[in-house]
Amino acid sequence: MLVDSHCHLNFPDFKDKVPETLDRARQAGVTKFLTVNTKLSETDDLIAIVETNNDVWCSVGVHPHDAKDHTMSEIEDKVIQYAKHPKVVALGETGLDYYYDNSPRLEQMKSFEQHIILAEKLDLPLIIHTRDADADTINLLAPYKGLVTAVFHCFSGGINLAEQALDLGFFLSFSGIVTFKKAEEIREVVKFTPLNRLLVETDSPFLAPIPHRGTPNEPAYTRIVAQKIADIKDIPLSDIAKHTTQNFHTLFSKIKSI
Repeated sequence: MLVDSHCHLNFPDFKDKVPETLDRARQAGVTKFLTVNTKLSETDDLIAIVETNNDVWCSVGVHPHDAKDHTMSEIEDKVIQYAKHPKVVALGETGLDYYYDNSPRLEQMKSFEQHIILAEKLDLPLIIHTRDADADTINLLAPYKGLVTAVFHCFSGGINLAEQALDLGFFLSFSGIVTFKKAEEIREVVKFTPLNRLLVETDSPFLAPIPHRGTPNEPAYTRIVAQKIADIKDIPLSDIAKHTTQNFHTLFSKIKSI
């Protein structure tokens, strides 16, 4: 029993292929899925997916790449509206991306802070995307220690960022990057991360793990990511499945009430 804690089932790669994509994942032992929002215009598509699949849930929020396209009042109104849905269990993905800078940094920071405020108000966890923005990410989150819960999804930072995130009480989620040849630093972070703060994800259709790198990723490959983490930690795959599933329900606790 594994959980893909972060995928994008509404993206074009899965157009008209969601049923068979989910079936392949279920055959691989993936029993729950969280499909993640990146822009408010796609939220209705996510709602349609979760309403037709009992084992799929979703989030609502704005990716830092798209921060420039959303006003703060729009984010507040839409997030509050969609968060009422029983299968919307998190806010995001939100955060800061200074690698691509697709939105001005000030706009990214405003959007991120708005999501943090709403996460506290709505008592829902954050799904955080951060790249080349460690200091600003932590500085925005630190005042809310103990007030919000979160996961650093597709973790790609170093030990220092991992320590700071864990100190805030957050979770770290790892993707197919852990299988990449040059990702030794990420594998060291996997070793460092306690089992009770660990999640697995695909971020599909991106970042397919070896041996599928270069092809579209899909939730069935959660098993490959989990097996690699089990190998890194030198424990059975069943232990990774058990702990990551428990952690998923701890973080996304709204699922328990459905």
